[in-house]
Amino acid sequence: MDDLQVPPGPGVPHGLVVPGSDLVERFSHASGPGGQGVNTADSRVQLSLDLAATTALDDVLRARLLRVLAGRLAGTVLTVEASEHRSQYRNRTAARERLAALLREAAAPPIPRRPTRPTRGSRRRRLEAKRQRAEVKQARRRPRAE
Repeated sequence: MDDLQVPPGPGVPHGLVVPGSDLVERFSHASGPGGQGVNTADSRVQLSLDLAATTALDDVLRARLLRVLAGRLAGTVLTVEASEHRSQYRNRTAARERLAALLREAAAPPIPRRPTRPTRGSRRRRLEAKRQRAEVKQARRRPRAE
């Protein structure tokens, strides 16, 4: 199996090459149209990568991927499926593209939040709304007996 090329992006400025030996492909019957060949051709592809065991990642990137993709992982294994094409070859290509896009997107470092302050107008509107609300509640009270 060929190596998986992840294009350069934020977090992976020089791209990433995942060795083909780290990838696991499984094939099965795809649902949907396919005519007579749908019951015999194993065209659906499941492509898996064990993030904890792969040699393509350094420790920082591995930790980031495990944290960001935690909801999609089974243990430390990331799996993508492709079954939209009738051809096994096209589904293999689609699964590889999907996995590369997922890794590239998850490798991007988090954007730090820049602290902001409320504008003078928003503070004024907030205080005015509080005053109006206080007046409404004041009007609901029983009049004091003097």
